[in-house]
Amino acid sequence: MPVLLIKVSLMPVVIGLVTLATRRWGHTIGGLIGSMPWMAGPILLFFILEQGKAFGIQSIPGVLTGILSLIGFCLTYAALSRRLPPAPTLLLAYLVYVGVALVFNQLAMPLVPSYGLVIGCVLLALRFFPKARDTARPARRLPYDIPLRMGVATGFVLAITGLAQVLGPAWSGILTPFPILTTILSVFAHYLQGSAAAIATLRGLMIGLLGFTTFLFLQAFLLPHFPVAVAFGLALVVNGSINAVAGRIWR
Repeated sequence: MPVLLIKVSLMPVVIGLVTLATRRWGHTIGGLIGSMPWMAGPILLFFILEQGKAFGIQSIPGVLTGILSLIGFCLTYAALSRRLPPAPTLLLAYLVYVGVALVFNQLAMPLVPSYGLVIGCVLLALRFFPKARDTARPARRLPYDIPLRMGVATGFVLAITGLAQVLGPAWSGILTPFPILTTILSVFAHYLQGSAAAIATLRGLMIGLLGFTTFLFLQAFLLPHFPVAVAFGLALVVNGSINAVAGRIWR
């Protein structure tokens, strides 16, 4: 099956299922489910299929920098959503993502210390994560809500993977955890149910970053020795186990 066909068929299914899970189990659990590597995993896979396994492995340090940026995005959006509407909140959160990426990309930290830094930042962020000042409004729906989300997610993935050869492994890695699913879940929650729903979603996503980060970190050690399917499968089991424990601790 051509890679392009996989992109335009897999991404809509993922965002549709995560959206339905959020409606079924609530914003925090939906955010935790959404934190699994539904987007970053396929993006890394597409890098490997299109640019080679070595390119994917070389992108991992950038991925960890991208996760630090994602933490900044989540904290910024959660804090500003209490005062601002979705559009300016999203723009400012994206600016923070880019700013953090620029700073830490210059530092070029080794892989293992980068992983420790990311995990420490996630734990610190959970300790001081912004709290909602009100309760979520009753749920409402936009016309063609799920197809709209599907289209946005697919467009993001096509853009990021299409630019990989131009950007190189470092910046491709930084953009791998770009808040595609995070943007969709948080902005729609914010617009449809208010800041409380957005904050709950982002907190769930933040909890899941412990497993998400570990999934991507492990690829640097698994991909050189195992087929891609085995490397992803083993790391996904670890990711799910961490999420199960973290979800109980911070629920």
